[in-house]
Amino acid sequence: MHDTLQRLIESEFPAIQRRRLNTLQMNLGYLCNLACIHCHVAAGPKRTELMSRETIDAALELMERRRIATLDLTGGSPEMNPDFRALVSEARRLGVHVMDRLNPTIMNEPGYEWVGPFLAEHRVEVVASLPCYQEDNVDAQRGFGVFRRSIDALRTLNGLGYGALGSGLVLNLVYNPVGSALPPDQAALEADYRRHLGDAFGISFNHLFALANMPIKRFGSMLVSKGRFDEYMTLLKSSHRDANLDSVMCRDLISVDWQGYVYDCDFNQMLGIPLGGSPRPRTHLRDLLDQDLEGRPIAVADHCFGCTAGQGSSCGGALS
Repeated sequence: MHDTLQRLIESEFPAIQRRRLNTLQMNLGYLCNLACIHCHVAAGPKRTELMSRETIDAALELMERRRIATLDLTGGSPEMNPDFRALVSEARRLGVHVMDRLNPTIMNEPGYEWVGPFLAEHRVEVVASLPCYQEDNVDAQRGFGVFRRSIDALRTLNGLGYGALGSGLVLNLVYNPVGSALPPDQAALEADYRRHLGDAFGISFNHLFALANMPIKRFGSMLVSKGRFDEYMTLLKSSHRDANLDSVMCRDLISVDWQGYVYDCDFNQMLGIPLGGSPRPRTHLRDLLDQDLEGRPIAVADHCFGCTAGQGSSCGGALS
C-alpha cells in the first residue's frame, strides 16, 4: 500500500482552532467483515486491532467527567469488538447520545443477529453505509452481494422501527463516490435514494450523508497506483470554500484510536498526525480527564481540503 502522508503534510490549509468538546468518536478496531476499496481505515477480516476494555472504561470516565454529549462509534465494524454492547449500555446510562457507524452486512453474519434489536433497545442512532442505490456500483466498491445483504439489513432495521416517522429511531445512510469525484448535491441525491429505495424495496430512512473520499490509506493508495493522486488533490483544492471552515467536525470532536490515543479527527488518526500537530508524546484519553482543549490549534494537512471542497464533507454529511 502506498503511504500518502508525505504528499499531504506540507499544506496551505487555513489554520483552525477547537471549540468546546462535544463529541467523542471512538474507533473500536479495524476488524471488519468487508474490505472496501474506499476505506480510509484499511479495515478488513484479517485485521486484529481491537480496543481493550481498559481503554473503553477510560473513555466512559472521560464522558462522565467532561459531560460529553455524543459518542460516535466507528471501526472496522464496531460491533465486532467484544465490549461493544457494554460500552453502548453504559454510555446510554450516562445519558450520552450514541451513534453507530454500521456496516449493514454485519447483521447478516452468523453470531451478529443481536445487532439490530440491541441498537433499537438502546435507541442508538444508526449511520449505515450504502454508497449507492444501484446494485452494480455498491458491489464494485464493497464486494459481490453486498448490496443485497445491505438491503436485507435495512429492511430488518425498518421492521424494528428505524426510519419510521415518530419512532425516534434514527436511520441515516452514507454515500461515497465510487471514484475520484466529489459527491453530488446531497439534497438532490437524498431525494433519489428515497425514491429508488422506497419504490424498489420499501425502505425508509431519515437522512443521507454524502461524504467525499479521502486521499489516504486504501483509497489514497489506489489513486497513487493509477497516477490520479495529483489530479484528485487539484480537484479538492480548487473546490475549497472558506464558508465550510466553521462547520468542520474537528472543531468540537476528538477521535480516539483502538489503543486510546487521541487525534483531531479520524483521518488524522489514520495518518498518525498527533493531536494539535504537537511533536510531544501522543495524547491519551487519560491525559484529557483534567485538560480543556478549547481554543487549541487543530493539526491540518492537504487531506483537510476533502472536508471543505464543494458542499463540504464531514461525518454528518455535507456542510453547506
